[in-house]
Amino acid sequence: MPIIVNNQKNTKMSYIGEYINRRMSSIDLEKELLELIGKYNRYRNSYLIVYAGAIGKLIPDVTISMDDYYLIYDMLNNVSSPKLDFYIETPGGSGEAAEEIVTFLRSKFSNVEFVVSGEAKSAGTLMVLSGDEILMTKSGSLGPIDAQIKVGRSIVSAYDYIEWIDQKRKEAEKNEKLNPFDATMIAQISPGELSGVMHSLKFAEDLVVGWLPKYKFKNWNVTETRKIQVTQEMKEKRAKEIAEILTNHSKWRSHGRSIKIEDLANEVHLIVKKIDDNSQLSDIVYRIQAIVKLLFGSTNVYKIFATEKEKIFKNATPVENVPRIPRGIVPSKVAVVDVEVVCQKCGKPQKLYAKFVPDKKIDDDFTKKGHKEFPRDNKFKCDCGFEMDIGGIRNQIESQVGKKIVAS
Repeated sequence: MPIIVNNQKNTKMSYIGEYINRRMSSIDLEKELLELIGKYNRYRNSYLIVYAGAIGKLIPDVTISMDDYYLIYDMLNNVSSPKLDFYIETPGGSGEAAEEIVTFLRSKFSNVEFVVSGEAKSAGTLMVLSGDEILMTKSGSLGPIDAQIKVGRSIVSAYDYIEWIDQKRKEAEKNEKLNPFDATMIAQISPGELSGVMHSLKFAEDLVVGWLPKYKFKNWNVTETRKIQVTQEMKEKRAKEIAEILTNHSKWRSHGRSIKIEDLANEVHLIVKKIDDNSQLSDIVYRIQAIVKLLFGSTNVYKIFATEKEKIFKNATPVENVPRIPRGIVPSKVAVVDVEVVCQKCGKPQKLYAKFVPDKKIDDDFTKKGHKEFPRDNKFKCDCGFEMDIGGIRNQIESQVGKKIVAS
């Protein structure tokens, strides 16, 4: 039967549209994600891990961190497969954490390939360049590489920071002075801080120069056009050229610039495998991407770690409206508390109750008042369809009262 979208026959529905049409809950989406990973493993004869951060959600922990390294280590340490595929979506983050993750992956697996269908920027690009192969869809993108450093209250690009200092140095040499504002800013920069920024920028370059010849270029034996034998020196030279191109912000104009398959081929001269050339593989990868987007968009999940066997989701839990036990009341004597949860999507307040004794009268009384029982699985779905994980609220309530919430 032909699929009909917008009254046009024979038009394939989008993956996200398909899942929305199927009215899948977050639990259904999570189950679908694990099934897709299993399907991917069987097709590729590999072991896939999905690692994704919700780019755009204003949560500091969205970026790559050392905590991610420990979770990835724990999830993969007992895997027996020699081959790992690593699906990655990230805005970037700690270069040191990226190095730790890559060092573990390369010590554990004989072959590591990275799958990019969304954005893998900055430190994410660094990780991708450590792969034996890079698999990308048309929608996938890498980004310029350099360290992100903290200056005052802001996180800035090390490259941009050095470029600004060089610009001010040239202005001072030309005009023999700086304007008062720039002079004040420059005066606050210590030699140690400047040296640290320079080392941070060099750190990213060194990782690329070290990883590319060892992994991506390990089977590069003959040049494509002239059919010349490739030496180790040629591999290292090519790696340095790529590192220089990817750290050249004057070329890309922005740290957040998306570098697509065509850019990698024409500007960076780096060969990647095109997932879209394989209809079966691209269907699986685009579906994984769609599930990830739906989970980020319809719940308060902001980071996903998933394999065929297990999943770890990090959630941003609103805790500002957790009830306080009134003074004079012994917490252990409390039988029930009510709590207001405000939907993060539509802003509508919702009334819940959490009971600590198995009393049906409590259920009847609070149901009459329009309250909903605290969900057993901590997943509360607003009337607008947005689902929130309120496990943090449960933990705080139980901590205050000193008893476990009882579910009907």
